[in-house]
Amino acid sequence: MSNPFSLDGKTALVTGANTGIGQAIAIGLAQVGASVICVGRRECSDTVDQINRAGGRATSVLADFADPMAGQDLFNDENVDILVNNAGIIRRNDAIEFTESDWDDVMDVNLKALFFTTQSFAKAVFARDGQGAVVNIASLLSFQGGIRVPSYTASKHGVAGLTKLLANEWASKGININAVAPGYIETNNTKDLQNDPVRNAAILDRIPAGRWGHASDIAGAATYLCTPAARYVHGAILNVDGGWLAR
Repeated sequence: MSNPFSLDGKTALVTGANTGIGQAIAIGLAQVGASVICVGRRECSDTVDQINRAGGRATSVLADFADPMAGQDLFNDENVDILVNNAGIIRRNDAIEFTESDWDDVMDVNLKALFFTTQSFAKAVFARDGQGAVVNIASLLSFQGGIRVPSYTASKHGVAGLTKLLANEWASKGININAVAPGYIETNNTKDLQNDPVRNAAILDRIPAGRWGHASDIAGAATYLCTPAARYVHGAILNVDGGWLAR
């Protein structure tokens, strides 16, 4: 009997895989058998080394998604079965002070690059009459407004919407499109919040689990959505938030 949670023989490409959530997802995919292409604007050597030392298979590719079309050529030379769109940035400022640059920079990486990278992946899958899985990294701010992050909130609402739209179009064509919405996770993007005693206390007070999440918490959920066990899951946005949205 085949293991529905195995990715043996599959190739996965993870964007923003050099650190944090992306690194954890890349490692999680490798642990269940996938060969992993780790993509980042900086070398993903640490991620690749961790995977290879553990007996997995990984390579690193440079791509800067500040250029929204940077993913166009990522699927030319490899039969990639799984795409994880993790690359993302954030800008913080009061809405009244927010600049056009801070708006455009975030939207380009978090939403425009995600769409056109996914489009390129799908074209490659369809061309070989294959099957595939896409996991987008959404956010609690796909559902809530937040404060002082207008472009990030708009982009993550967009990620949720695109996840549903693409699932509607491609579910019958062999590609599963889903998303994971992380809660408050200990990463570089949340350092300012972790270091702010008032905000940190308020955040922890609302999380039923009583702690910030770890990147590995997201990796487990993302890996599941890439496996055959999730073959009938389409257009889902899986909250991994310690219970935040349940409050």
